[in-house]
Amino acid sequence: MDWLGLNGRKLLVLGVANKKSVAFHVGARLEEAGADVVYVVRSPERREQCERLLPGREVLVCDVEFPEQIEALREELALRHPRLDGLLHSIAFADYEGSWESFHETPRAAFLQAVDISCYSLIALSNALRELFTPRASVVTISISDTHMAAENYGYMAPVKAALDSTVVFLAKSFSRFGEVRFNAVKAGLLKTSASAGIPGYVDSYLFGEQATLRKRGLQTGEVADTACFLLSPRSSGINAGGVVVDAGMGVNYFDRALVGRAASPGDEER
Repeated sequence: MDWLGLNGRKLLVLGVANKKSVAFHVGARLEEAGADVVYVVRSPERREQCERLLPGREVLVCDVEFPEQIEALREELALRHPRLDGLLHSIAFADYEGSWESFHETPRAAFLQAVDISCYSLIALSNALRELFTPRASVVTISISDTHMAAENYGYMAPVKAALDSTVVFLAKSFSRFGEVRFNAVKAGLLKTSASAGIPGYVDSYLFGEQATLRKRGLQTGEVADTACFLLSPRSSGINAGGVVVDAGMGVNYFDRALVGRAASPGDEER
C-alpha cells in the first residue's frame, strides 16, 4: 500500500556523503516507497563514492558555492527530468579548523561561507529549479532542533541554521504567489553522522543530549529521514513554512532529575 503517495514521484536528494548521511537514509526510504530518486553531490570524487554506495542510481554533480554549477544542474535536469516533485536539501558546511575559540572571534569569511553553503544554497537551488517543480512539489531542508541554545562548540552554525529556518518561511511565502510548492524544515536533534564528528567536543555533547532525551536513548538518523519523507510526500500537504522538531523530547528535558543530580554537589542533592 502506497500510503505516503510517493510511488513514481521524481525527487532530488542533495547531500549524500556516506551511509551515515541523513540524505542517504532519506534516499533509501524514498526508494523503498517507490520514488524515483536523483542524487546530487558536490564533486566528481564524491560522485564516484556515491556511485559505489548506490550502484545503478543517477548521481549528478553540483557544488552550490558556484552559481554556474547550479545553472548547469538546472539545464541537465531540464533535459533528463523536466518535472520534479520535490527536493531534499541536506547540505551544511562550517570551517571548524580555525583557531578561534569564542563566537565573537568568528572570521567574516568563515561565517559568510557557512551562510552561502548551508543557507543561501536553498534559495539559489529553489529559484533555479522553480520551473521544473510540479505545482504541488515539496522542498525539505535539514535544520537543528534549537537555534537558541548557545552550544559553544557548535558555534556560528546555530545562527546560520536560524537563517535557514527563516529562509524556509520566506521561500514558502514567495513561491505562494504562483503555485503551491511547499517548504519545510526537519529540525533534528543530535545525530551520529560523519559531519557531526567534525564538531569539536561533539561526543560529549551527544552523550549529554542522549541522556536528556525522554527515552534516554539517542536520536536515530532514520527517524529524521522518516520525517523528511513524510514532508516530501502528499500526505503532508497541509504543512507549509514549518519546522518539525525531531529530538526524542530532548528540548523539554534539560532539567531532568538525574541530569540535575549529577551536576549538583552531594551536599546540594541531600538538601
